[in-house]
Amino acid sequence: MDWQLLFLSFSTIFLSELGDKSQLATLSLSGSSSAPRFVFIGSATALLLASAIGVFLGDRISIFLPTKLLKAIAAGLFAIMAMRLLMPNLHEE
Repeated sequence: MDWQLLFLSFSTIFLSELGDKSQLATLSLSGSSSAPRFVFIGSATALLLASAIGVFLGDRISIFLPTKLLKAIAAGLFAIMAMRLLMPNLHEE
């Protein structure tokens, strides 16, 4: 088992998920629910499924694209999303 990769992926995802929209939605749902354990099960399952899709797609795409190019594409997409979040009125004229 590659413990370094396991720790790196856990810490990266854990830190990036803190305070994001899905955590705030889970907080809101559990606060207004009479059964917070089901909110936990649902949100954990959703995160697990989203991660599984990402791993599957990353594995399949890496067959056709070099890892360096795949990382560059991911970095570019993150940069585009960051710019859209920082400048929401960019396309409205």
